[in-house]
Amino acid sequence: MRTDNRDAGQMRPVEILPEWLATAEGSALIKVGHTQVLCAATVEDTVPPFLRNAGKGWVTAEYSMLPRATNKRTPREVNKGRQSGRTHEIQRLIGRSMRAVIDTVALGERTIVIDCDVLQADGGTRTASITGAFVALALAVGKLVKYGAIKTNPLRDYVAATSVGIVGGTPMLDLCYEEDSQADVDMNVVMTGGGKFVEVQATAEHMAFDDGQMAELVALARAGIGQLVELQKKVAGI
Repeated sequence: MRTDNRDAGQMRPVEILPEWLATAEGSALIKVGHTQVLCAATVEDTVPPFLRNAGKGWVTAEYSMLPRATNKRTPREVNKGRQSGRTHEIQRLIGRSMRAVIDTVALGERTIVIDCDVLQADGGTRTASITGAFVALALAVGKLVKYGAIKTNPLRDYVAATSVGIVGGTPMLDLCYEEDSQADVDMNVVMTGGGKFVEVQATAEHMAFDDGQMAELVALARAGIGQLVELQKKVAGI
């Protein structure tokens, strides 16, 4: 049994509340255990300079954590004058994950910016951000289709993410912060609804791991992501 009485292969309770913001083209509040992330998609009729006149669009993301999302206050990065390396890495990961499942030609020459703001953190903020960001993105492009801005939905598949790890010698799915901080091996997995990998981030924190353990972790992640995709389908079917 784990600290919150889950089995090793059991996810924390997950809830996705679509259209959380009345002001965004697409939005979702995702709750994974005590982790909560607000994701909002904004459609802009412009593209980055490197895509001008290329006949395709772009999807990018920004990520931030509220100062009291954690037990100890984290100073706002804007007051430091620059983003941390962690923030930069996470928002690039979110953007790559969204672009893996969208046809940018069908999107047309426009940019969708997805803001992921962590309201409360208890492990897995980047994976929750990816899962929630997709819902916000799906809702936004759905409106583009509905109002005739584009002819067909450019989304080719779903995409979701979860964390897995080895804690005390046991492979586990969806680590909370306490488990993550003690993990011997920590891994984040991003997959499409069709079961293809978008990204795998695996680190041996305290011990090396072998092929068998890697396979166990991937199997756990695949099962968890399958559950997340089913939930995405209920709130933002494409």
